Amino acid sequence: MSWQLHIASDRCIGSGMCAGTAPDLFALDDDHAHPVNEHIAENDDRALEAAGICPMLAITVRDADGREIGPRE
Repeated sequence: MSWQLHIASDRCIGSGMCAGTAPDLFALDDDHAHPVNEHIAENDDRALEAAGICPMLAITVRDADGREIGPRE
């Protein structure tokens, strides 16, 4: 089972907070972040933390069933 990471490129401002929090999960290109791998091992709380601190809430984390679990409310 895995989780899926997605970054909405139209919302990402490239703050780098996600890459700073979980550099093995997120990377920065010139102006935007992207997941290093779209699928990660489940229960990696760093993905949820990164989704929660993204200033534009551009990161979405989905569980193996496709339910949105991050950012947390």
